[in-house]
Amino acid sequence: MQDLEIYIRDLEPGAVSGWLENHVDQLELSDSDVANVIKGFARYEGDRVRISLYPGAFGKRFTSLVIEGPRVPWNSDLDCARSAWRAMDTEIRCSPGDWKEGEPVEDEKWWRLDHRGEQQVVWN
Repeated sequence: MQDLEIYIRDLEPGAVSGWLENHVDQLELSDSDVANVIKGFARYEGDRVRISLYPGAFGKRFTSLVIEGPRVPWNSDLDCARSAWRAMDTEIRCSPGDWKEGEPVEDEKWWRLDHRGEQQVVWN
């Protein structure tokens, strides 16, 4: 099982489904109201993929998007974030992928993708 997780700032209704429909098949995601948790599904290379949106992440302005399945359309959170940023034109953040359970979170750097480019930043 693979999973991708990105954080989308000020998510607009319909933005995730509009983006994902170009990358997966049989998308079932009702994201016209992004104020509540949303669960959906799609197919990627014939396998079922779970899609979840969790609003209110990191101070309410970000929505966590989790994509889980045997295979997923991108090789890393950063690849997924790049694709989302190009489609949605809003700030996207993701983990650099090297954090391990038990390490202090306050030292953690995140990828931030926005109009200024790609940078590693502390979340706050």
